[in-house]
Amino acid sequence: MTNETIETTTDATATASAAAESIVTGPAVAVTEPITAGSSDESAAPAVVPALQLDHVSYAYTKGGKKVLDDKNYAFRPGRVYAITGPSGAGKTTLLSLLSGLTVPTEGKVLYHGNDLAKTDRYRYRSHDIGVIFQSFNLLPALTVAENIILSMDASGKTFDRPKTEIAKELIDKVRLRPEYASERILHLSGGEQQRVAIARALSYDPTIVLADEPTGNLDLATQDDIMAIFKSLAHDEGKCVIIVTHSPEVAAQSDDVYQLARLRG
Repeated sequence: MTNETIETTTDATATASAAAESIVTGPAVAVTEPITAGSSDESAAPAVVPALQLDHVSYAYTKGGKKVLDDKNYAFRPGRVYAITGPSGAGKTTLLSLLSGLTVPTEGKVLYHGNDLAKTDRYRYRSHDIGVIFQSFNLLPALTVAENIILSMDASGKTFDRPKTEIAKELIDKVRLRPEYASERILHLSGGEQQRVAIARALSYDPTIVLADEPTGNLDLATQDDIMAIFKSLAHDEGKCVIIVTHSPEVAAQSDDVYQLARLRG
């Protein structure tokens, strides 16, 4: 596979080291520095404990096989939108699987609030702490919008202090759909409408981390901007950590930080 690098930009006067991993932060801002576990690119602000962190993470599909990821040290903090970009084969999907707890690193650790994810209850983590938005939506077409959202709440095993139908209606409003969509079946919705329902479903049990796999891949630019506005509100207004895998330069430009992966060589 390919050698991945990560580029950080925050100060126009800084220069990049060819071997350093860096992070691209905001449209015209930049300091280039290696990102190591526990480091912060916001030195002027109080340190915020990362929600998720890669601590010297490497991954290969087979023991002793070619690495897809090699010695990655990334930090994902609450209240920010992160974009993960890079060509096919650069390890974006693998990184998403590691962050979602579907797989564990070959080397190193994925830390959730400082705790090794491999040593925790990963099923509980996936059903309580993170919400995943799939590229193909994975909604049940024969069910209504509200039924899809409530089904996710049921599967989480969480208890709720209000009726689930009431929470579902609030989520439908949050993703900018009209109230009457609650009783609409998924098979009658457009791609953009289904994406909004997929976001509402991922938020149904109030996770602190939102992972999205190409959430705007098949959407027009206007709908893409609207979806990104929802993600930014989740991060900036609600303090969630939002991580988006994307090929879209427009999505990357609207994110707070961009981790740019490249293929491993050799």
